[in-house]
Amino acid sequence: MTTYKEINGTDITVVSSDPSNPVTGEVWYNTTTQQLKGYQQVLGNAWSTGGNLNTARWTLSAAGTQTSSLAFGGASDGSAGTSTEKYNGTSWTAVNSLNTARSTAGGAGADNTAALAFGGNEPNLDNTETWNGTNWTEVNDLNTARRQLGGAGTNTSALAIGGGTPPSTELGIVESWNGTNWTEVGDLNQVRDYLGTSGADNTSALAFGGNAPPSTAVTEAWNGSAWYEVNDLNTARSRVSGDTGTATSALMFGGSSAPRQQTESWNGSIWTETNDMSQGRQYHAGSAANNTAGLAFGGVLSPSDYTALAATEEWNANISVGAWVTGGSLNAVRSANSGSGTQTATLTFGGRNPPYTGATEVYNGTAWAEVNDMNLARAGMGSAGDTNTAALGFGGEGAPPSYTVATQTELWNGYVWTEVNDLNVANKNQGGAGTTSSGLEFGGGPGIVATCESWNGTNWTEVGDLNTAVSQLGGCGASNTAALAFGGSDPSGDTAGTELWNGSNWTEVNNINTARRGLTGNRIGSSTSALLAGGASPPVFFDNTESWNGTNWITVNNLPVTVGSMSANGSSTNAITAGGHTPSRTSSAFEWYSDGKLTETFTTS
Repeated sequence: MTTYKEINGTDITVVSSDPSNPVTGEVWYNTTTQQLKGYQQVLGNAWSTGGNLNTARWTLSAAGTQTSSLAFGGASDGSAGTSTEKYNGTSWTAVNSLNTARSTAGGAGADNTAALAFGGNEPNLDNTETWNGTNWTEVNDLNTARRQLGGAGTNTSALAIGGGTPPSTELGIVESWNGTNWTEVGDLNQVRDYLGTSGADNTSALAFGGNAPPSTAVTEAWNGSAWYEVNDLNTARSRVSGDTGTATSALMFGGSSAPRQQTESWNGSIWTETNDMSQGRQYHAGSAANNTAGLAFGGVLSPSDYTALAATEEWNANISVGAWVTGGSLNAVRSANSGSGTQTATLTFGGRNPPYTGATEVYNGTAWAEVNDMNLARAGMGSAGDTNTAALGFGGEGAPPSYTVATQTELWNGYVWTEVNDLNVANKNQGGAGTTSSGLEFGGGPGIVATCESWNGTNWTEVGDLNTAVSQLGGCGASNTAALAFGGSDPSGDTAGTELWNGSNWTEVNNINTARRGLTGNRIGSSTSALLAGGASPPVFFDNTESWNGTNWITVNNLPVTVGSMSANGSSTNAITAGGHTPSRTSSAFEWYSDGKLTETFTTS
């Protein structure tokens, strides 16, 4: 029988304690815990931020791959344009413009040195242009003028697929390009415009989604002679991008149907929902050689916001990604608890279990231990502190029957809680940031407020308000001069709003991707590098995790369960959650590793 060493090149080592710096793939038996363990690298799919277009626009067209893409045409001010830009995998560079202004045109091309632009509007066009890496040249026209069509293939072997002749005619017409002329070939089975397309050449392609009307999930494959229906998209949508892969390996992202950041991957047989884009969008463009590496750029946010986007996102599959793993459980279930510290040195305190509690537990990276209680039992309080030996708990809601909203502030010194100077205004469900000597409180209630107070180690001082009143929000930051507030519930409902504090004022910045509340204890990271985990939009609880890079929120791997109203502490690279609602109260804790390198305990062979 083949041995483990023969397969992997190393033996399973026997140790009395886990290795301090294991390598990926290493396996060992711990004689102290009597457990077989291994060190693994988690692989997954993810979108990341790319370089912005120089000209923000929508209804643009594209050709190429993630590292060699071309963007051309589109509208930035309501009228079609000629602007062309090429992407090198890092940034966009403006190059020579199209000869004819156009938007909603078809596009094809293997990279940013050879492409084809055809059709479009202003008015309906039959015009075709070819790109040689330097200039656009007019070549023979389409047989049928149209706009809102899809494209697939290269500048010598392409397909023009579907489209429309507004105001109300969707087409199933398909034309094949041989490098010189267009020839009409077999029609789509489903007439449509604003569809997604992919394909390597004019003999093999895929058409998916689009406006039939209404939006459709129908997918069709082309074999060089005819179209035949294959498995549908999971979600019907139109206004998606074209030229994003091949007939057997393709991507669909964004579009008309919420959530507009949704991504699906085609493996030649079925579509699979996968990680969302960071920025929901429609009327955008995209390019990809296959479903493992792609690019999304331009577009608009939604039907209610037609602000042209310059944002670019890069898609990569089967790469090292962050991951959550189950940690040691709390000694008691609780929710609406607060916390302080790092992933391996954490404090959680207060909350409801029920009843309302002042219980405090400390984590050493493996197990939780009960320590001295707070003086006042309460839930939904703000917190500050960056270790499990120094923490601040403030405000919150007291136990029934009075449910008194508190002003009390307590300081943890690693052994006991001591009452210190109170908040100026009683508050609960607020955000918190900073340390025991430089803290910040913002938002909360009762009701929904925008007020903020700053802590200097001795006293609280009222400072500048948030731009929007919000409660049950998350927050983080290194001090009372740099903080981030995100999510929560504002007067209009659950919000995705994010605001940045510079020590004097709050500034609205890019929203989280999924609006939610139940984030009061969520205090992971800093104002430039943060993590949002879970939350709720009752009756729905979330497992979504988002990472803040100082500019945008990016969707990363989900928690193992849906959970909200828990303590969450640490950094954006190594964090921990404890307790919360799932929706029942829980004692579970989950640890985040942004590099996806995890120690796993094997329980089955």
